Amino acid sequence: MAIPSRLVGPVSSADAAGPGHRRRPAPRRAARSGWRQPGSLAHARRRGDNAGMAGDDSRAPSPLRWALMRHLDGARPSRTSMWVQAVAPVVTQAAAGAGHWAAGRRQRALAEWAGAAGFGLVAWGLGTEAPTPAEVQENFRRQLDLMRKPGTPAPVPAGTETPPVGRLSRFFRRWELVSPVVWMVIDVPWRLRHPRRLTALAIAAEAPNAVYSVLRAARAVQRRRPRMAAGSALVAAGSVARLRAASAEPLR
Repeated sequence: MAIPSRLVGPVSSADAAGPGHRRRPAPRRAARSGWRQPGSLAHARRRGDNAGMAGDDSRAPSPLRWALMRHLDGARPSRTSMWVQAVAPVVTQAAAGAGHWAAGRRQRALAEWAGAAGFGLVAWGLGTEAPTPAEVQENFRRQLDLMRKPGTPAPVPAGTETPPVGRLSRFFRRWELVSPVVWMVIDVPWRLRHPRRLTALAIAAEAPNAVYSVLRAARAVQRRRPRMAAGSALVAAGSVARLRAASAEPLR
């Protein structure tokens, strides 16, 4: 007996084609277009997001890189000894430049004065643009917190220093004030006699100062510190000019 179609309902095309015909699966729209079902945790992140860590700023940077960046940033001088250390290279190279100029070595004098001007700008930038010692200490404490493993207790702050430790710290504070003056007395005659000519040893002696100044200039540009950037660039240029002057005006 035939069953009325109104009781059975509409017949799909796959049912009409018979059991040998299988329905084609629906296209996987989520895999092609990046669409994900709302509320789905399995597709909460896309494959290029590095498991959600791409925008995570709480990870600690490399300790060596962090130490290099802090050293390039410097710290604002807060004591007399720190200001003496910042100004001593200015006086040293200015005096060496005056000695070269009096001896008729113009290129050597200009190279020394360029370095002196650069160190002067760096000292000015340290006094106005560099972070304060309190900020440096806070950044150091924050870095230690990031590097500490979960569950490790924080170090207990040290108590009152013992008398031997106090005497040692006073000695180093006094040495920080005296050592730049001693080094200046030694360095001015040395710079008047060296380098005698352009040699591999002279290049090796000037290269660390030039490389460090270039790195500090790049860091200052990144941190938007124009005085430190200009001063570091001048110091690097002075090192290069000193080598060129050694080639043009060799000493006998």
